[in-house]
Amino acid sequence: MGGEVLLRKVILAPSLLSADPLNIALDIERLKGECDWLHVDVMDGHFVPNLSYGPSLVAALKAKKEIKWPVDVHLMVEPPENFIDLFLPLGVDYLTIQIESTPHVHRVLQHIRDGGAKCGVAVNPGTPIEWVEPILSFVDMVLVMSVNPGFGGQKFIPQVLKKVEWLYRERAVNGLDFLIEMDGGLGIDNVATVVNYGCDVIVAGSAVFGSSDPARALKSMRESVMEVFQ
Repeated sequence: MGGEVLLRKVILAPSLLSADPLNIALDIERLKGECDWLHVDVMDGHFVPNLSYGPSLVAALKAKKEIKWPVDVHLMVEPPENFIDLFLPLGVDYLTIQIESTPHVHRVLQHIRDGGAKCGVAVNPGTPIEWVEPILSFVDMVLVMSVNPGFGGQKFIPQVLKKVEWLYRERAVNGLDFLIEMDGGLGIDNVATVVNYGCDVIVAGSAVFGSSDPARALKSMRESVMEVFQ
């Protein structure tokens, strides 16, 4: 991406889906401030074949004064219209919906913004990235899924990097400022590559919480990212 990449701040967002469900608070403490955001996946067992956290976890995160990082919530639910009002009053910072989950994308995104959160759209690996073109000037973030959503610990799908290239180009050509986020199979072995393609926000779950030292894992990823800037 040339010298332009030097101007970007890369955000590391550990995914709590991979944290120990019996010790989430302890796992967050083990991050030792090495993260930039906290990422929360919300699954309904309908849009994706799994169930996960809900508004009670987000409320607990926002209520804990020691947690000062932005909370990034990804709704893998259908329809999102039935869920967003459960999260907006909690003070979430980013609320992302799946572009495949509703025919009323603009309406839902406007509702999220009206509720005080920044809005995002996520795109599954099999969904053409061009689906987001009509809303690029409206969203704060586009999340490129690099695994099929529903479960943590999956392998990275490299073909999605073409989507990042497309988003990076569209953003530059049209003078837009949305963030490009990626989630799925990310770790020390590929984080520099996805940043080099243009990602701004890196969501990592198993690579962080599956490590004996989550803070060290994050620090190693940050060091790997910094090599892109040199």
